[in-house]
Amino acid sequence: MDANSKTNEDVVPRQPSGFEFFTRKHYFPPTWASHLNPIPSHVFSLGHLPTPIHKWNLPNLPNNTEVWLKRDDLSGMQLSGNKVRKLEFLMADAVAQGSDCVITIGGIQSNHCRATAVAAKYLNLDCYVILRTSKALVDQDPGLTGNLLVERLVGAHIDLISKEEYAKIGSENLTNTLREKLLNEGRRPYVIPVGGSNSLGTWGYIEAIREVEQQLQTSTGDKKFDDIVVACGSGGTIAGLSLGSWLSTLKAKVHAFSVCDDPDYFHNFVQGLLDGLEAGVDSRDIVNIQNAKGLGYAINTSEEIKFVSEIATATGVVLDPVYSGKATYGMMKDMAENPKKWEGRRVLFIHTGGLLGLFDKVEQMASFVGNWRRMDVHDDVPRKDGTGKMF
Repeated sequence: MDANSKTNEDVVPRQPSGFEFFTRKHYFPPTWASHLNPIPSHVFSLGHLPTPIHKWNLPNLPNNTEVWLKRDDLSGMQLSGNKVRKLEFLMADAVAQGSDCVITIGGIQSNHCRATAVAAKYLNLDCYVILRTSKALVDQDPGLTGNLLVERLVGAHIDLISKEEYAKIGSENLTNTLREKLLNEGRRPYVIPVGGSNSLGTWGYIEAIREVEQQLQTSTGDKKFDDIVVACGSGGTIAGLSLGSWLSTLKAKVHAFSVCDDPDYFHNFVQGLLDGLEAGVDSRDIVNIQNAKGLGYAINTSEEIKFVSEIATATGVVLDPVYSGKATYGMMKDMAENPKKWEGRRVLFIHTGGLLGLFDKVEQMASFVGNWRRMDVHDDVPRKDGTGKMF
């Protein structure tokens, strides 16, 4: 039976039991996405899904505005964040093609590269990652901070490239160069683009919309979302979310806050992904993209770092500084400047993970996270050696 003949929404490759984790299964799309082409044949179960949704008690919201949080930062530990959803489809394709290793590329603290390295090792594949760093550091050991620690622990092969060389050569040429080298060595490499953002990876967030639909259907009360807000770093997540929301019953307006490049670039890039699925829709009709890159990709002002700290203190939710931190900062700024636009709206914010990236910002964060002191124990408190067992 082909995928398009399935009309039962219960046929979902999700919610795995303990013995279904890491398994490859036939994929059947939501009925509302069954006209897209091509449809993936298989998917790997790699994420802890569905991820929870809960109300986010952000301060200073416009009147009657609610923000809810979709916790894709809880999709796993080593394999956390939005990258997992894309990799479920990309890794299934890599295995189907008989690959023995994967290649991908990103910044020095790339969440995607770390997730790819872990997913590859889960599936007994080698992983080669090309990491962009500064010219001054390209000849030095990159260290063990944040994502790098996980990548190196799981045995990823790391190639460093300077930002200047990256800008001149481009990610496609760099990954293809490494691919040719590995082919000449008798390997069978599979190339995954920046962020896993191609038309196949887009299915990860088409599927996430089905997940949100089902969560709303099983929730108590008459819940719906008017808006979806998310960070945008490579384009695949917003392509899947916006197309899925447009086609499904959700019909929420998608707002993306870009943390690199500019809105025109991303509208054009997303259009290419949509065209690759024969979606027949204009990206500008289904997603609003605002610039939130600030000083530049992965570069934070002290105000942005302070904001991340304040949100954690106020709500208990820890945002990463590169993606969701900048997107939340941009959303709250827009809400303050244009409250009427958001009043009475129910907003779903997608937390795309990236917590390990915080470890690269500890020096910037130090002045905002005090709250420590030596405990003052008065002399009147009895003391006797051996009273406090220290294991």
